[in-house]
Amino acid sequence: MKTLSPSFQAHLDSGATHLCWCWRLTRADGVKLGFTDHDRDLTFDGTAFEAASGFSATEVKDGVGLSVDNLDVSGALSSAHLNEDDLAAGLFDDARVEIWRVRWDAPEDRVLMRAGSLGEVRREGAAFTAEVRGLAHYLNQETGRTYQYGCDAALGDARCGVNLSLPAYRGVGAVVSASGHRLTVSGLEAFASGWFSGGLIAWTSGANAGRTMEVRTHAGANLELWQTMAAAVAPGDAFTITAGCDKTFAACRAKFANGLNFRGFPHIPGNNYVMAPVSTDGQNDGAARA
Repeated sequence: MKTLSPSFQAHLDSGATHLCWCWRLTRADGVKLGFTDHDRDLTFDGTAFEAASGFSATEVKDGVGLSVDNLDVSGALSSAHLNEDDLAAGLFDDARVEIWRVRWDAPEDRVLMRAGSLGEVRREGAAFTAEVRGLAHYLNQETGRTYQYGCDAALGDARCGVNLSLPAYRGVGAVVSASGHRLTVSGLEAFASGWFSGGLIAWTSGANAGRTMEVRTHAGANLELWQTMAAAVAPGDAFTITAGCDKTFAACRAKFANGLNFRGFPHIPGNNYVMAPVSTDGQNDGAARA
C-alpha cells in the first residue's frame, strides 16, 4: 500500500494532474544519477533529475508471494552521465533503482512506486533497454559457504592473505599491439607463461585508465582477456597485472606458499567414493581409490 501526503491525494482527486516519472540510479561506487520523462529538470532529495528524452517503461506487474517482479526501462543514450562506455564497463551493474511518481510542479508531492536493481542491459546503437529487478531477486542468490574442492576466497583478500603487491605476484607492462581482447605486451619477460592466467589487469593510462578486466590466458608476451575492453586499447597503454589463481590446493601451496589459508576442502570424498560398491568384507572399495 502506498501512503500519500494529503496535498498529493488532493491533487490526484482533482482530476487534472501534473505527473511525471523519475528514475534514480545509485551505482555501487555511490554515484547517484537522476532522470525524468518530464520536459524540464527536477530536483528533490538532493538529486537532480535530468530531462532525458526517450525514456519509457513496460507495464509493471506485482505478484503475490516471493516471485521476482521485473520491468524494462528503455531509453536513448542522450545524457552525458549515461553513455555506452560506462554501461559496457559495468559501472551500472546491480545499481539500485528507484522509480518515483512525481508531481512536477510540486516535487515534494511524490510516491515511490518501485525499488530494485539493474539486471541485464541490452544496447543497440544509441539506445538501451535495462531490466529492473525487484528486491525479491536477491532471495535467489546463493549466500554462505559451499563445501567444495576449490577455494572460495578472492585472491589477495583478508581470508586469502596473499600480498599481491609483492614483485613476485605483480607485473607492470605496456601494450605493443592489440586486436580485440588479444594483446601483445612488453614488460612481462621475467614471468613464466601462465603466471598471470586467471589474474587481473588494471589499466593505468589510455582510454581505459582506471578500469580492470580478468585475464583469460597468459603466454609469454601474449595476453587474452575474457572480454574486449569498453574503449579501444592502443599501443603504449600502460597497465599493472596481478598473478592468477586456479583455486586449487596445489596452486595455493606451490605458487603462493599459502596452503594454511586455503579456503576449500581438498580432502572431502568425491562422487567416486560415494557411488562405489561395498565389498564382501564390509569395506568400501572406493576408499582405496578416492
